[in-house]
Amino acid sequence: MTAFIEAVVLVFPLGLFPHRMPPHSKKQGVLPMKRTAIAVALAGLVIGGAAIGSSHREAPKISEMPTVDNTDLYMFRSYEAGRENYVTLIANFRPFQEPWGGPIYYPLNEEGLYSIHVDSNGDAYSDTSFHFRFSNNYRGLTVPVGGKDIAVPIINIGQFGGDAEPEPTQNRVESYAFASVHKGKVTLARNLANGKNFFYKPIDNIGQKSIVPDYETYARNHIYPVAIEGCAGESRVFVGQRKESFVVNVGEIFDLINYDPVQPRDGERNVLDDSNITTIALEVPIACLTTSGSPIIGAWTTASLKKNEGKGVSYKQVSRLGNPLVNEVVIGMPDKDKFNSVSPRRDASLFAKYVQFPTLPKLIETLFPVKAPNVFPRTDLVAVFLTGIPGLNKPESVVPAEMMRLNTSIAPVPASQQDSLGVIAGDTAGFPNGRRPGDDVVDIELRVLMGALLTDEQAPSRTLPYTDGALVTATQFQDKFPYLNTPLPGSPNEARDEDDIDNNPAGG
Repeated sequence: MTAFIEAVVLVFPLGLFPHRMPPHSKKQGVLPMKRTAIAVALAGLVIGGAAIGSSHREAPKISEMPTVDNTDLYMFRSYEAGRENYVTLIANFRPFQEPWGGPIYYPLNEEGLYSIHVDSNGDAYSDTSFHFRFSNNYRGLTVPVGGKDIAVPIINIGQFGGDAEPEPTQNRVESYAFASVHKGKVTLARNLANGKNFFYKPIDNIGQKSIVPDYETYARNHIYPVAIEGCAGESRVFVGQRKESFVVNVGEIFDLINYDPVQPRDGERNVLDDSNITTIALEVPIACLTTSGSPIIGAWTTASLKKNEGKGVSYKQVSRLGNPLVNEVVIGMPDKDKFNSVSPRRDASLFAKYVQFPTLPKLIETLFPVKAPNVFPRTDLVAVFLTGIPGLNKPESVVPAEMMRLNTSIAPVPASQQDSLGVIAGDTAGFPNGRRPGDDVVDIELRVLMGALLTDEQAPSRTLPYTDGALVTATQFQDKFPYLNTPLPGSPNEARDEDDIDNNPAGG
């Protein structure tokens, strides 16, 4: 293990993240990197293979740690034209971002390790993984006040946005690096735009006066071509703020389903429609993630926080996500924090009862004149959440584990032709075969929980069109990487300048 840790140390060299000094300084500096911390973290995630959907503030402890709250995972064959031989992986973090939440807005945590794990053979161990770390460098910009240079309290002192390179007006420079663990080899991803091993993250969408010419142009300048060791072909990465992509009538759901659950699918509002999210999006060749024996992969994401132990540093996993809504509405309250902290390989022993004997259908039956499924254990839910569905996305050999599974041999469907009910509507390229942004996972899971995959005898109310009333479709999103929409601006106003100011409002 010592040799392995030393190898990882070399992967994350000291001084990895650059930053610029304030405009008046001639010095250039580097933000030091804790090599040992990364070594221990990656070693802990890789040695032995274990890594220790929608999930917004779903467990007691993670509700207190929003910067590492993993909210959604998407995994699908890319349906952008010409990218069909790639898989897109999207992990969202930091829920409920109010667009106007300055002056700090929503950077990711420098003490965090954000990871995406892929199992290529069904054994519930990670075969390929990607681990992201972030730097938020505050440059101490000043303005002259009364003959003194005084530090400003905001993150920009003028307009910026011309390209991905930080500009002198930016008081905070956000950057990141990520390492891949592939076929036992740990390497830093390389930015093909400049040959470096780091990338810049765009500042959140402050508003139209600060970021020019427009936020989406600025953000798309941060889509980088990337080389990942062992992956033939050019991958792509983007990390930045996006408009919240999860669509749900969440408030009324948790108020004892305080709405009609069989109404039209667009009868209620999406409560998250005025929020933003932070996205880690990665597009990699299919061949990089699969084995020669099977096109089926499984994936989950984690977030971990640094903890100091004597003279050493290690990381503790605090958030985890595979399929949407599992920890939110399937796992019982006493085990929510435990679910966030453990490897999927332990799911069968720790959490299978919640899948085999789900409580939500019984709650729905007590609240409405419908019948919950009457067959136990629920092997249909075991297939959806733990093993994959036979004939669709179940590996030939599989250890039951909660993760999202994708059969990469199924061709992608263009956005205009996708059915938001996915597999249960005949669109086998959709959830639960992976998950696309336009898949209505709330409606799908409600229907599956109430027996859509069972017989009429086993589930007398299985054919009812259960819904949360908040409709989502693929056409609501972009049809190219990173697919999720432009974040809402903190200031909705168009840019104003001195000519717009009335210096004599009283008219005197």
